[in-house]
Amino acid sequence: MNFKLALKKAWYFIWHDNSIWSWLVNILLAFIIVKFLLYPGLGLVMGTDFPVVAVMSDSMEHNGDDFDSWWTTHEYQYKQYGITKENFSEYKFTNGFNKGDLIVALSAKEASVGDVIIFQWTLNYPIIHRIVIENGTFGTKGDNNAGSRSDELNIKNERVLGKAIFKIPYIGWLKIWFMNLLGYEI
Repeated sequence: MNFKLALKKAWYFIWHDNSIWSWLVNILLAFIIVKFLLYPGLGLVMGTDFPVVAVMSDSMEHNGDDFDSWWTTHEYQYKQYGITKENFSEYKFTNGFNKGDLIVALSAKEASVGDVIIFQWTLNYPIIHRIVIENGTFGTKGDNNAGSRSDELNIKNERVLGKAIFKIPYIGWLKIWFMNLLGYEI
């Protein structure tokens, strides 16, 4: 069999065949393309090893409240950090984000108070919280959390994986669903 004929058969098998084997090959090809080409390429362009991160908790949710209502119930939490309503209203993600959102990130070389960063935690997955303290290291807090945990204080630059630039709603639920399917508790 010549090469051209083999290529045509492979093309037909991948794009037109509806067999279970064709579906499995397509899933495998999609995984390989995303894992080894798309994700690393995006990371290279964005300057971070974590260019997209699924939000796995509700720590940044604003529970559907508009900004003014949310601020009224959370103002006291930010006053302790010297953050006013005017300061906060100028930050990105003033309405937080939800579990299941997908966050797109850039390199965090220039992160400051108010920015949402992705940083390595003690577990195998990153945390996505807002910077509330900057004094050579960072201190963060989830918008929906009452305060900062001890592991969110004194975050050194080498633990910062990226800075959130925008969100894509709901797409992260694919990862959460898949992780639950594999038996991981989220």
